[in-house]
Amino acid sequence: MEFDWTTVIGTIGASASVASFTPQAWKIIRERSTKGLSLAMFALTCLSFASWTTFGALKGEWTLIIPNAICLVFALFIFGMIALPARKTREVAETLDPTE
Repeated sequence: MEFDWTTVIGTIGASASVASFTPQAWKIIRERSTKGLSLAMFALTCLSFASWTTFGALKGEWTLIIPNAICLVFALFIFGMIALPARKTREVAETLDPTE
């Protein structure tokens, strides 16, 4: 079996993309606030990941579908938290992390 650098690089990229949303989502939950985040930017991010997921599905490439679908879920969560009124954002965050 030959070593495949493209698989390694793709795996690193996919892992980094998925992991990149975790700190922002956790910060929203912990701080109970989305202050300073752009609704428009996350709308475009959601569109981007939805498009890549669809593209992967049309091509039948799970290496595109899985990480982009996971990123889409994170981006939709953040988008939803930004779009909610501040009171609702705090309620959702409290439900997800009641320790505060």
